[in-house]
Amino acid sequence: MGTRNSRLGGFYQLNPFERLQAVKAFDGLNDEDLRQLHGGNGALTVERADKMIENVVGTFNLPLGIATNFQINGRDVLIPMGVEEPSIVAGASYAARLVREGGGFHASTTEPLMIGQIQLVNITDPQRARFDILANRDEILAMANNQSNSLVSLGGGAKDVEVRIFETSPMGPMMVVHLIIDCRDAMGANAINSMAEAVAPRLEAISGGRAYLRILSNLSDRRLARARATVPAKALERDGIRGEDVVEGILWAYSFAAVDPYRATTHNKGILNGIDPVLIATGNDWRAIEAGAHAYAARSGHYTSLTAWERDAHGNLIGTIEMPLAVGIVGGATKVHPAAQTSLKLLNVKSASELAEICVCAGLASNLAAMRALATEGIQRGHMGLHARQIAMAAGAHGNEIDQVAQRMVAEKQIKPARAEALLAELRIIPTQN
Repeated sequence: MGTRNSRLGGFYQLNPFERLQAVKAFDGLNDEDLRQLHGGNGALTVERADKMIENVVGTFNLPLGIATNFQINGRDVLIPMGVEEPSIVAGASYAARLVREGGGFHASTTEPLMIGQIQLVNITDPQRARFDILANRDEILAMANNQSNSLVSLGGGAKDVEVRIFETSPMGPMMVVHLIIDCRDAMGANAINSMAEAVAPRLEAISGGRAYLRILSNLSDRRLARARATVPAKALERDGIRGEDVVEGILWAYSFAAVDPYRATTHNKGILNGIDPVLIATGNDWRAIEAGAHAYAARSGHYTSLTAWERDAHGNLIGTIEMPLAVGIVGGATKVHPAAQTSLKLLNVKSASELAEICVCAGLASNLAAMRALATEGIQRGHMGLHARQIAMAAGAHGNEIDQVAQRMVAEKQIKPARAEALLAELRIIPTQN
């Protein structure tokens, strides 16, 4: 473990096969693992996909990249990212190198507590019903825990009962009972829903009401992940721009997101640019994380940034992040998709909490990369070079043609399909002279 070093200089200059060998050397993956990551035989077969969702006709591939340079709680990590958008992997890797100069990321998580909700309506005496439900707390928890002996045996399971009363709604008053459930290393959706279903009839009997919805909440605000990063001002120097000036620009960029929800939405999208690809690579539910993240960003009644940035007494840039991150390393697609299993093996995580810590650090890195770019040369400079390659490929360019067409478009600042087609046609004119 101690000899692993995620600082892989020149990694981007290698071809995909060479990168794969470097990853193997870092983590000791075997040849079968490499085949799953490389997708040579199709990491997910149609037959297996057909058992995962309905109406399957095939599979859909995304590029799988490796973010380098990450050091989290003293451990070097290579982070797999499944994503189609240019510059995300490169940006996260670059930001991780900056943070590395300040001692790496420091991350932590809370207990993996989730909420199962049971909606009760048509209750004539809500306050009495609330009292009676809480008085029967132990019985309700026992009924819930009978649904998942394996989770209970691992120290998880239903831990508490809460009751909330809503005096009004578009349909009238309602009561919502929360089961607080420790999901351990699972995301927990299936277990939570089963527990909510199991206790609903008893809650009806106690309250005299009728149960409608019985389902988990994706606002997992008791299952938080946090990370902190320090970046020395000197590490931010580039192209004749002083590091202190870059820090100043980043702080103004953060301040914009802190007060304006229009900016905060894009700012937080940049954070999720780093998190979603890790979730996809490991077979986790990125939609649930997105929903919880945005709800958490608005918990004060004002939608704001999920990160906070400041300058310490020594002039260092300090970034922190806190957000819900309900991920799992057991069950679901993590145990069905071969590439997801290999991604988890590469990350070498032993718990869902460790995976959440990696995800939140990737999010903080992605946020730093975007703000540094915006505060200096602008986000388009790096992004457009990669975007131009995509436009060139879409126009039909192959091999060396891709770079030649892309470079011309970037130089001309004309990154458009029509221009790519024209340049490709020009490039393919073969001289007739001997």
